[in-house]
Order: sequence, then structure tokens, then C-alpha cells
Amino acid sequence: MSNQITTITFFKFNSLSSKFWALSQMQFAHKFLEKVNGQLFYKLMGSGRGNGFSIWPDFSVYALLQVWDMEKSADEFFETAKIVKDYQRRSEKKYTIFCRSTSSHGFWNEQNPFVQNPELEDDVSPILVLTRATIKWRHLYKFWKYVPTSYLPLKGNSGLVYSKGVGEWPMVQMATISQWKNSEAMKQFAYQSKEHRTAIKMTKEVKWYKEELFARFKPFKTLGENIF
Repeated sequence: MSNQITTITFFKFNSLSSKFWALSQMQFAHKFLEKVNGQLFYKLMGSGRGNGFSIWPDFSVYALLQVWDMEKSADEFFETAKIVKDYQRRSEKKYTIFCRSTSSHGFWNEQNPFVQNPELEDDVSPILVLTRATIKWRHLYKFWKYVPTSYLPLKGNSGLVYSKGVGEWPMVQMATISQWKNSEAMKQFAYQSKEHRTAIKMTKEVKWYKEELFARFKPFKTLGENIF
């Protein structure tokens, strides 16, 4: 099994001043995040309202995804990094999920940052899923027009633990991070719901993504208080 791990951290902000600070960090935090010991890849992302892709921003929640060479590097970062302490001081809650990739297909900025551990496929209860895409400009209207329909099966879905739409750039570079009770619940949403099957079919026919990635993870540790 690979030593590589992935962490996904959600920060929840309540006050107007803390939300403004968090928004400013979408520009200024990169100077602290670009050269972190043991970090192989990272993305600092804003979020959308609701539990999936949304054109409406949620200024109270931000996400930091990081890929590490080993768990020790991640632990040291969360224990000692100044940027983490700054976020903790201003945020109401911080929640970090440690996980290992079981499968990953596609590209993120022309690379696939996740080393796969297929031997964990049989033990994926719960399962964390990341779907990410860069939408072609000419297909933005068609894509966003269908988004509300494709996410209807999420409402009241007993197999879903939580889901949050995040992104690097509003409307164009989007991702969804979701946790499911087990892989069967995730597959039922993805492949058996009429609305999502139609979305998959339209993706193939319209080709509205410039780049896309789909990855599954096995969570094994958490830090902080769940914000969902």
C-alpha cells in the first residue's frame, strides 16, 4: 500500500469579518501553501450553496485539499503551520478528513495527483468521492441548466452522509466532495437514479468538460468538528 495520503479540510466561518478574511485568502494564502514540507499537490477552494454544484457562493465554507507523501507530513502541517493557526483562530469550526485513494480516473491540471490503492476497494465503508471538472465556456449554459435536476436524488438520500460543492473558480472549475455510508449507496445514486444517468449520458454526448476527474477514497481519520 502506498504511503501517500490525501487530506480534505473544511473551514466554517460565521462573522462578516472572518468571511471577508477567508475570501481574501483565496489570493493571499497561496504563498504559505505553495512550499509545504511533504505536500505533493494542493487546492484551496471556495464553496457553493447547498449540497452540490451551485452558481451561488457560500462565503461561510472553504475547503483545502492536500496530497501528502506520508501521514507524518500532514500531521506536522496541521500541528505547526502558521497558516493553519490563522484559519483556526478566525474560523468557527475546522474539520479534516484523512483518506487514501482507492481509485482515480482523469486529470486535474493535466495530472492525476492520487496514487491508487485498489487493495482497499473491498473495504470502502464509508466511502468518500471526489468529482471534479473544468467546464468548456461554450457549454456553461447547458451544464448549469441541468445541474438542479441531476442533484434531485440527493435530497433525502439515506445513503448520503454529506455532500458539498467546491471549486477553484466560480462556474467553470467545480468539484463535489461527498461521503457515503458505503459504495453500494454511492453506486445507486450514480448509476440507478434516472436524473444522474441522464447527466452521465449528456456528458458523453455533449462533451461539456475540458478536463474531468473522478476519485474514490477510504477515510481513516478525522480532526476537528464535523461542519455538516
